[in-house]
Amino acid sequence: MASLADSFLADLEELSDEENYPEEETAELADAEHDGDMDMQDLESLNYDDLDSVSKLQRTQRYKDIMQKVEEALQKGERDESTFLVEEDPEYQLIVNCNSLSVDIENEIVIIHNFIRDKYRLKFPELESLVHHPIDYARVVKKIGNETDLTLVDLEGLLPSAIIMVVSVTASTTTGKPLPEETLAKTIEACDRALVLDSAKKKVLEFVESRMGYIAPNLSAIVGSAVASRLVGSAGGLSALAKMPACNVQLLGTKKKNLAGMSRASALHVGFLEQTEVFQSTPEPLRARVVRVLAAKSTLAARIDSIRGDPTGKAGRDFREGIMKKVEKWQEPPPAKLPKPLPVPDSEPKKKRGGRRLRKMKERYAITELMKQKNRMPFGKQEETSLGDGLGEGFGMLGQAGSGKLRISVAQSKLKPKATKKFKEKSYGSSGATSGLTSSLAFTPVQGIELTNPQALGSSLLGSGTQSTYFSETGTFSKIKRT
Repeated sequence: MASLADSFLADLEELSDEENYPEEETAELADAEHDGDMDMQDLESLNYDDLDSVSKLQRTQRYKDIMQKVEEALQKGERDESTFLVEEDPEYQLIVNCNSLSVDIENEIVIIHNFIRDKYRLKFPELESLVHHPIDYARVVKKIGNETDLTLVDLEGLLPSAIIMVVSVTASTTTGKPLPEETLAKTIEACDRALVLDSAKKKVLEFVESRMGYIAPNLSAIVGSAVASRLVGSAGGLSALAKMPACNVQLLGTKKKNLAGMSRASALHVGFLEQTEVFQSTPEPLRARVVRVLAAKSTLAARIDSIRGDPTGKAGRDFREGIMKKVEKWQEPPPAKLPKPLPVPDSEPKKKRGGRRLRKMKERYAITELMKQKNRMPFGKQEETSLGDGLGEGFGMLGQAGSGKLRISVAQSKLKPKATKKFKEKSYGSSGATSGLTSSLAFTPVQGIELTNPQALGSSLLGSGTQSTYFSETGTFSKIKRT
């Protein structure tokens, strides 16, 4: 018992030793807890009523530097071709930064749109279901403000006429109430900020598109300057895009779609190439094939641009023309099937087996009149079957009253006389042995029952055949003496 208690005490000591963490691990855990507390404090201190705490992109130094360089480059206008390589061009890095900044601007606009929607929902809750685009929503909110009668608000140029009519009718029956002055001021400020970000995004895209003709002329000729800039920015540069396989170029910019539990097998995985003119002008059934060709040709064009193989962009234009010809070829109807002519008849005599044996075989296996009637079907009458109600084997016209024949005539067979002759030669009497069971009555197919002599029949059978030829009852063996 003492040894068992000692082992238990030793196990407890080992467990207590394992629970004592080193000082470094304890410090790391303390830092993690401190960071978690700081994150919670940040979340608690975040004020969603303050626009500056929600939208922070415009106050960053990165945004200011990139926008300043973009405005300076746009003021200079189109630049001439230089002797620098593409990677060494200072505007090349600016283009890559502009692509990442355009993505950040889009995300920032979405955040500001959610802020405006939450504030303006008290005034006009139905507006967010009628106007979906964030920039259009911001413009309409800024235009309406706290106005309750939308007939006094001119929305021409902001929305289509049909949507303007729906918005006006809905505003007359809305349950919203006018916003306080402070909330309305924050909402209008958020609308102004969203519109400023939208104009900044347009400047960035304008700069990128103007420079893509120089950076990647062949790629821009195939997919357009806007899509080419997005492809280069997502790949991390023109050299990285040139090293990328076509199957990965097709997936650049792909967004994961929530299909609500449905299968993704039939979904078309396309990224930025979906925005090209070639893809949009192609019919729906051919888009999967077109996007593969676009990805392959875009990869080839990027490799040409990375080594400055064709600064004029002629190779890219040739690639685009080839893609358009392929699409036109795919849309052509299939060639009409021509009627196949019959083969030329062979007038030469063919070797066929003939003779008596073949004729007898054909006559033996020839279809009878009974089977011909069984294989025929009367018009407008139900066929009789072996099991009834259409089940079992059908009888055709057998037994039909309207067949026109009283009985089925049996054709005369040439094999019948021979079979009859053999049948007559066969004896239908009893055996030749005389016993108590022998009878003088015989059944024949001609006269029915005949009275015959069994012994006479047996003697006649013994006198004929092999016995009469080789073993005669009267003859003896002859003995020849040798000399």
